[in-house]
Amino acid sequence: MTSKQISVGVIPLGDIPEITLPVIADHINGCFGLTPHILSSFEIPEDAFDERRLQYNAAIIIEAFESIDFGNYEKMIAVLDQDLFVPIFTHVFGEARQGGKCGLVSLYRLAKNPDGSIPPESIIHERAAKVALHELGHLLDLLHCEHKKCIMHFSGGIHEVDDMLMNLCEYCSIYLQDKLR
Repeated sequence: MTSKQISVGVIPLGDIPEITLPVIADHINGCFGLTPHILSSFEIPEDAFDERRLQYNAAIIIEAFESIDFGNYEKMIAVLDQDLFVPIFTHVFGEARQGGKCGLVSLYRLAKNPDGSIPPESIIHERAAKVALHELGHLLDLLHCEHKKCIMHFSGGIHEVDDMLMNLCEYCSIYLQDKLR
């Protein structure tokens, strides 16, 4: 049986460091065997900003981007440097709807250590790639995984992101392979 090649776009929302997008794209290729394309920048929808929380509502951004026709791209990973939330959490590193079209990666909290210090750029890029892989996994119908090192493990804190490996566990990998057939 041949594998289904899913087209993936990586898109900056606003001004994102130039190296971040190719790093994410390379890790998508390495982990999922998909060849993503980096697209031109878009602006964050203004109505996604919540003045009470001083954060951006991830669901509003996703809804706006899922309504855009990106041509042949079936899945989109949008990268921004703003703080994101969903109503049940104070913040999220990323967000995606299960089986949806668009996932988000926020660099805002990935660019800070729990003690407030700034990590090396290599760590920020590694964290961003892990979150992108996790959110793309959801777009490809993968669920949260109980294996703490799996890229699909839920991460509520930066230490959990740092502890994850840059790949899927055996079970998530098999599920993804079956999904892509």
